[in-house]
Amino acid sequence: MGNSKSRGLRGSILEAIINETNAEYQSSGLSVIQKVPTPITPVEIDSTSRHITLAYFDKKSTVDYIGVVQGIPVCFDAKESASDTFPLQNIHKHQMQFMEDFEKQDGISFFILYFTQRDIYYYLRFEEAAGFWNRMLEGGRKSFRLEELDEEFFFSSENSIFLPYLEMLQKDLDRRKQG
Repeated sequence: MGNSKSRGLRGSILEAIINETNAEYQSSGLSVIQKVPTPITPVEIDSTSRHITLAYFDKKSTVDYIGVVQGIPVCFDAKESASDTFPLQNIHKHQMQFMEDFEKQDGISFFILYFTQRDIYYYLRFEEAAGFWNRMLEGGRKSFRLEELDEEFFFSSENSIFLPYLEMLQKDLDRRKQG
């Protein structure tokens, strides 16, 4: 039971950095990106603090963030890994399906991965994620390693509160135009 409560904090630092970055991008007129709330049903509420202490998810969430960057629809999810291997079980089938459908509507889908031990970020293009996903579905590895990732899409935070992922989005757009 204690483990399920602690899982709620996982990713909250990454989420806070992304939220701060999104606020900065919006105030600069570069984008409007919103955190997608996860629908929950409270089961227990602490009567003194009025905080939810136990809840369950109403339905599967799609992605963490959705919005528009300079007229381009974008959606993305934020994930963390404590090692150099990223387990694909951290990405869900319904997320991949939503992102695929989003891409078919001329949107851009991606993941922001944070490798906590190395303190580095990675912009995982949907096309790249789909490649790893399909490899798993065909009986291959159920994870991917840091070494398998495209060096061009690693990036770092600035001042620990700003994550310049729009630079990676631009690289993604440039690559799509070339290919």
